[in-house]
Amino acid sequence: MTSPRTTSSARTTPTVHQIKVTLAGSRPPIWRRLEVPSAITLRALHDVMQAAFGWEDYHMWVFESPLGRYGVTDRELRINSASAKQLNQVAPGQGDRLSYTYDFGDDWEHTIVVEAVTTPEPGIAYPRCLTGRRACPPEDCGGIWGYNYLLEILADPKHEEHEDRLEWLGLDSADQFHPAAFDLARTNAAVSSLAAILIKE
Repeated sequence: MTSPRTTSSARTTPTVHQIKVTLAGSRPPIWRRLEVPSAITLRALHDVMQAAFGWEDYHMWVFESPLGRYGVTDRELRINSASAKQLNQVAPGQGDRLSYTYDFGDDWEHTIVVEAVTTPEPGIAYPRCLTGRRACPPEDCGGIWGYNYLLEILADPKHEEHEDRLEWLGLDSADQFHPAAFDLARTNAAVSSLAAILIKE
């Protein structure tokens, strides 16, 4: 028979969700592999998503899961409070999925897949980024279609919008824009302010 003390300990043992987050429609794919506390609220996960991808948190957002929609509470849009729901409640196990949409105008939809649920490493702060591919698109560039069009414009110095887009991006030349770049250290620096050690060494 399990003692009450053992049961209580088991309930409080933290776990970590390894998730792969892919920007829907991106070709080649833009993605991040993250480890986050399983008990992270969806409100806090929103902050992690913003930091990991390099978004600037200017716009509305929502998570959609089999249990409902979560974000900033909005009865008309049927959005429940993201602060009241944890990741392990809406996507408890390996293979579970949910989506995260940022900016209801550009509709940047991110597909989130739980790849594993593991025990945290002693002394390691979570969330953290394990790896990823490609840079995040600029804010307000018109969604995936607009981003692809932006890349076409930047690749063509003779395009009538070329100079205007460089000015909009604050660049002197298209060579300064690196869509294939991904900087793991910079990404982890961005999420570090949100991280905490779950198990001490």
